[in-house]
Amino acid sequence: MTTAKKTALITGASQGFGRALAERLAKNGWQLLINARNAKTLLSTQRHLEQFTTVAAISGDVRDEIHILQFAEKLEALDWKLDLVVNNASTIGGSPQPALLEYSMDTLHQIFHTNVLAPISLLQKVRSFMNPAATIINLSSDAAANAYENWGGYGASKAALDHISQTLTVEQPNWNIYALDPGDMRTGMHQAAFPNENIDDRPLPDTIAVPAALELISGDYPSGRYEAGKLIKEQV
Repeated sequence: MTTAKKTALITGASQGFGRALAERLAKNGWQLLINARNAKTLLSTQRHLEQFTTVAAISGDVRDEIHILQFAEKLEALDWKLDLVVNNASTIGGSPQPALLEYSMDTLHQIFHTNVLAPISLLQKVRSFMNPAATIINLSSDAAANAYENWGGYGASKAALDHISQTLTVEQPNWNIYALDPGDMRTGMHQAAFPNENIDDRPLPDTIAVPAALELISGDYPSGRYEAGKLIKEQV
């Protein structure tokens, strides 16, 4: 008897946390549907991951409703059901980040569309392809729970995503819904947030954030908000 592979959809999967998590899942036998804005980088990621598993990739911006619809079309064409959705695609909106009252409205719209509206839209589009006890990981941030200078736009968007996660927990009790604060990571987006600073002292995503996500995926944790560092320490 053939056992069906588990299936994950990961946005923003061509670099940073998204790529690192996709690779770990691929090596564990998950089949993947991945996205990123840069088609060339996404294709390179797809070819790398195909060493380990079956990978479907769709390039585009998660703010584009037509692009989001393509996920549902691909799932239907492949006859895949989702066990995991990771809303990882995010934007800080600019580098360096401005003070809150210095933001252009266009930039704030971009931040909230990418970090808040797109995850809702994605879940709306793919909900009929999700298994009954599917897991959702919405990537949060320390800035969602703390007020930091020049992090107002991004932090507010992630606070909104946290609240969305809480609301979904009430409305969709069969799903496992986690808001995961990965902590500081050595990624391109984190470097853009600190353009004049050496961030080599930050851990790579594989060090803490990805193991924390895998713990949530494979463990028996109630839906809620989790900090990657604390989650990993509890397992040591």
